Amino acid sequence: MNEEQAVLDFFAQKQNLPLALSVANQVDGIRQEMNNDFWRSLCERISAAVPGWRVAITEDRNAPECLVGLHLQPEQDQKIYLRPMMEQQYLGNTLRIYYGLMWSTAPSAEQKQLSAIQILSQAFQESGFKSNESFLAWQWSAYYPRDMDFLLRFSTHADALLDEAASMMLDLLEKQRDALQLANRALHETTRGPAVSVVSLDKLRANLEH
Repeated sequence: MNEEQAVLDFFAQKQNLPLALSVANQVDGIRQEMNNDFWRSLCERISAAVPGWRVAITEDRNAPECLVGLHLQPEQDQKIYLRPMMEQQYLGNTLRIYYGLMWSTAPSAEQKQLSAIQILSQAFQESGFKSNESFLAWQWSAYYPRDMDFLLRFSTHADALLDEAASMMLDLLEKQRDALQLANRALHETTRGPAVSVVSLDKLRANLEH
């Protein structure tokens, strides 16, 4: 009998259940802290490599102490834009990381049909990305951030794992950099209507003066 099986047999005994549950809680806490460390470290790596973007951690809406991903937004504030992101999501009884481009807010039908948006969408479809109402493009990664293999690798070869994970986002930004900038610029232009109203008011005032 190996040591792992001996430990399992020990915890399987009814009288050891309180200890087993206590250990399970401690292990869950370790998993969560390692998960948070992964996202914080990945955010730092990507932030240093993407000038022109603001990189931020994504928190669990129901548990702010739990980090679940990261997202990028343009340095220029705008109402709607396509946000590069990477996040973990439950898939069955485990978590899996996915990444892609998410709408910052729901786009109008006209915004979806913008030429720059269509060109960008087509490029991602040709690269095998999926899409839905919330994402212009998204794709699963090979990473399961709470699984034993992932956590053991993170504990022993963190730099290599972080470099791999960061490269997915950096490759996306590099390959589609110009198209993504054009798409976000086109979206920004669709929300600049008030400037036209100001000009019209100026003309009205001029007419009233005469």
